Amino acid sequence: MSDAGLFSLAGRRALVTGASRGIGFTLAKGLAEHGAELILNGRNSDRLEEAKAALAKDGLKAVTSSFDVTDQTAVIAGIDAIERDVGPIDILINNAGIQRRAPLDQFPRADWDALIATNLNAVFFVGQAVARQMIPRGRGKIINICSVQSELARPGIAPYTATKGAVKNLTRGMATDWARHGLQINGLAPGYFETEMNEILVANKEFTEWLCKRTPAGRWGRVEELVGAAVFLASDASGFVNGHVLMVDGGITVSV
Repeated sequence: MSDAGLFSLAGRRALVTGASRGIGFTLAKGLAEHGAELILNGRNSDRLEEAKAALAKDGLKAVTSSFDVTDQTAVIAGIDAIERDVGPIDILINNAGIQRRAPLDQFPRADWDALIATNLNAVFFVGQAVARQMIPRGRGKIINICSVQSELARPGIAPYTATKGAVKNLTRGMATDWARHGLQINGLAPGYFETEMNEILVANKEFTEWLCKRTPAGRWGRVEELVGAAVFLASDASGFVNGHVLMVDGGITVSV
C-alpha cells in the first residue's frame, strides 16, 4: 500500500462527539479532508447544523446525530439509529468534554458530577455502544481524547485531571479487551491549545508567559496541529498500534 493509501480514510465513516466546535470540529474536518464520511454528534442540534453548514462551505459533507452522550439509554439508541439509517461506524472519536475550575477544597459536588458524567462516563457509554457494533465486523478505530492532564496536575483543576487520567487507563482497558476482535483503541492527548475551553487562560498574560516558558516549543498549540495525529490513529497507518496515548503537547510532558 502506498503512503497515501496508508493514511487515506476514503470509504470510512467517522462519528465525532462534541463536534460542533473547538477540537471536535477541527478533527472532524480533518478526517473529512482525508476522505472520511462524517457524523457530527452533540447535544445542541442548532450548533451541529451550523457546523455542518461550515463544512459544506469547504465542500465537505456531514450528517448530524444529536444525542446526550452522558445518557446511556440515549447513546445506545443514537448509535443503533446511525448504524441502521446512515451506515456502519468505522471510526469513533470520543471528544465530548467539559472543564470546571475551582480550588479542590472548595470544589462543588455538582461540578464534580458533571465532569465525571461528560469526560468519563460518556467515553465508556459511547465506546461500548460503538464497540458492540464493531466487534462482529472484526474491525474499527476508537480514539479517546485524553489530555496533558492525563499525566500532569495543575492547581484548580484536580477533578478534570482525575477524569483525564481515568480516560487514559480506560483506553488501555478497551484495547486489552477489544484488540483481539480487530479493533484499535488509542488516546490522543492535546497539550495546551488555543480553544474556547482555554480562552480564559489564553487571555491571561501571566499564564501565557508561564506556559511558553514551561513548554519546550515555547507557545500555545494550534488546533489544526492535532489533525495529523488523529488521521494516523484513524487510518491503516496505525494498524498495530493499540492502547497507546499519543501526546501532542509541544514537549511539555517530557520536560522539567
